[in-house]
Amino acid sequence: MRVTQGTFSFLPDLTDEQISKQVAYCMRNGWAVNIEYTDDPHPRNTYWEMWGNPMFDLKDPAAVMYELGECRKVHKGRAYIRLSAFDATAGWESLRLSFITDRPENEDGFMLERQEVAGRSMRYTTRAYATDKPVGARY
Repeated sequence: MRVTQGTFSFLPDLTDEQISKQVAYCMRNGWAVNIEYTDDPHPRNTYWEMWGNPMFDLKDPAAVMYELGECRKVHKGRAYIRLSAFDATAGWESLRLSFITDRPENEDGFMLERQEVAGRSMRYTTRAYATDKPVGARY
């Protein structure tokens, strides 16, 4: 199963050159770029771990690509890594771009759990198979 989250979720993974061009686009728009990672990519898990601090006022995508490379070295094949861009402009003050740059070698996927509740209604929830393992040992 391929986890699909973010702007380019249904495209093949971006190359480093394509990622760098997206970072340049963010910088031209004055957005702060940050790198995050997780081993639990559940769609409602919006709080991924930050890799360093958000990068404000950068002029060259190389700095972001360097930090992405360092994050990859530490989490290679064991975590999802995403790049996000935040627009601090008054009136927006929110995320403008977010996409997964790296993913584990093997994506376990999700289980759909169904529960019968009052009135013959059904309640559905999803659970990542990865969460069956302890944190740090999921991938």
